[in-house]
Amino acid sequence: MTNENLVSRREFTVETALAMLAGVTITITGCGGGSSNSGTGPSPQPGGKAGTVSSSAGHTHSAEITAAQLTAGNAISVTLTGGTHTHTVALSQSELTQINAGTRVQKDSSNDQAHTHLVTFN
Repeated sequence: MTNENLVSRREFTVETALAMLAGVTITITGCGGGSSNSGTGPSPQPGGKAGTVSSSAGHTHSAEITAAQLTAGNAISVTLTGGTHTHTVALSQSELTQINAGTRVQKDSSNDQAHTHLVTFN
């Protein structure tokens, strides 16, 4: 092997790091801080349903059920996102059928950091 084909340790490290990061997506989100929030989340993906999350402990979260989750026929756990912590809401297959049909379903989230949120799907 000639010296022309050799790579320096630095070049190897940089190329390796770039190769590892090539398929990485980084998402940064933040909590609404101490301000009061209306409790509405982002628009759901086509066919999905966004939930309205009540304000509690001075903040709110976002909740979304994807179209695939609505039609899969299985009970699911939805993670409420946004902020420095998360909550979950368990939904049965029957509740998903009701939500998919446009019927209102309200559930309390899990208790995290000494509070819960009421989540409404319809």
